Amino acid sequence: MCDRRIISPHSNARFATTHWSVVRAAGDKADSQRAAALQTLCRTYWYPLYAYVRHRGTGAQDAEDLVQTFFMFLLEKDRLGSLVPDRGRFRSFLVTAMNHFRTDQWKRATAAKRGGGQKIFSLDMTEAEARYGHEPVDTTTPEKLFEMNWAVTLLNTVFEQLQQEQRAQDKGEQFETLKFCLTGQRSTVPYAQLADQLAVSEATLKVMVHRLRKRYRELLHQEIAHTVTGPDEVEDELHSLFQVLAG
Repeated sequence: MCDRRIISPHSNARFATTHWSVVRAAGDKADSQRAAALQTLCRTYWYPLYAYVRHRGTGAQDAEDLVQTFFMFLLEKDRLGSLVPDRGRFRSFLVTAMNHFRTDQWKRATAAKRGGGQKIFSLDMTEAEARYGHEPVDTTTPEKLFEMNWAVTLLNTVFEQLQQEQRAQDKGEQFETLKFCLTGQRSTVPYAQLADQLAVSEATLKVMVHRLRKRYRELLHQEIAHTVTGPDEVEDELHSLFQVLAG
């Protein structure tokens, strides 16, 4: 069972595997990493799925129940453990599975779940609804909204990984000063002034920025690799990511 504290973006749970492997671990009752795997899936996908079903006309309370029961549905009878991934994107599988669940299983599963009162993780509904209130409800499809939330969640995950990594190396101040460089935005503060702020030369500052961007790209590639079935798909998925972000 995972709660908000465990599935927060600052969780240190990391898997050097694809999300398909995480799914299998979450579905295997004998796997020692089952709980951590489920937490990873909850943390990564609960809000994109929540916004997806909200945009398809599901009310806030029903959307919370739907996401809860969807994960419970996947875990029942070891459905996750029996999955065989097709070549391609994990998120595509997830949306398809949710659609089947909504049309074929939700009413029955929700009735059973409410009778037992069981939840596998806690949603911060106030935060979720506040965030959902800013979604472009009238200008996009549920599928595009899911894709956008997936992309934002993935980039936030990579950003937080890099932030934690830099802090662990006693480079927290440097990261906070230079993090704007990761978004492609230009600071209104000249490099010379930033160099003075960090007590380094301008040439050294440029090297620091280059290394920070390079490490960000490395972490982004690693995170993307977790969501596909093979390394040959990473570049295509990166291209899709930037297409989604470009709208």
